[in-house]
Amino acid sequence: MSETTVTTPEGREEAVPQTVADDVVDESGQSARNVLRRLRVPRRPRLWFEILLIAVSYWTYSLIRNAVPEQKAQALRNADWIWQVEQQLGIAVEQSVNHAINAVTWLIVGMNYYYATLHFVVTLGVLVWLYRSHPGRYAATRLVLFATTGVALVGYYLFPLAPPRLMNGGGFIDTVLVHQTWGSMASGDLKNMSNQYAAMPSMHIGWSLWCGLTLFALATVPWVRVLGLLYPTATLVVIVATANHFWLDAVGGILCLAFGYGVVRVWYGALPHALPRLVHAPAPRALVPTKA
Repeated sequence: MSETTVTTPEGREEAVPQTVADDVVDESGQSARNVLRRLRVPRRPRLWFEILLIAVSYWTYSLIRNAVPEQKAQALRNADWIWQVEQQLGIAVEQSVNHAINAVTWLIVGMNYYYATLHFVVTLGVLVWLYRSHPGRYAATRLVLFATTGVALVGYYLFPLAPPRLMNGGGFIDTVLVHQTWGSMASGDLKNMSNQYAAMPSMHIGWSLWCGLTLFALATVPWVRVLGLLYPTATLVVIVATANHFWLDAVGGILCLAFGYGVVRVWYGALPHALPRLVHAPAPRALVPTKA
């Protein structure tokens, strides 16, 4: 055992075992590792906490998203740039899709309501299903959604973007405005409640793809898994047909979702579907008899 000598105020030297200091450091480091390990272990979600967390998180998301300076002039310039890039890539067909589907009134009105409602309804439905059927995977899958949404806020701030329907001379049809769709925050009387220049990335795609991949990976009923894949596909058509997003906005949403999965992979060491479905309660500690 190695020893270190120190000089006391009286001039005497005393030997201090080096292993004592090492043990303190080891115990401190081990304690930190144990705390980190416990945080990474899936736990059974608590209903009251999840409701509060989702409510506060969505409120915070809406507050930050809508507080981002709209920067209308910059957003319109960015929209012109995106449109030019898509034309150079040969994928600028949004205007054709927008006009074609707008000609079928019942279809475009249905898509307007789809855009305004399913974004929230399906996402919350998948969260409830995870909570009930996959408690061991719930926290990790929820973290994917939260990380995806969080990094999207950075995109809204750094790259304000006008949707196609608000472009100057773009020739797009604002389908919500034309067909007077009730309840949409994209146009009409409610448009001032939402930042109209936060189109990149598209969280309609980010969230719908999160729902689709979650259902495909974890559902056991074949038709539910198929619906999981169809949902983000239908959402992509809707966001383009209603002139709320460019194709490249969808790419931005996909990249944000990839970031969310990366965060979970680093934190848990595995993707959500690879974690155990159920959370088993820890075994009770054995009682140590005390001396009389």
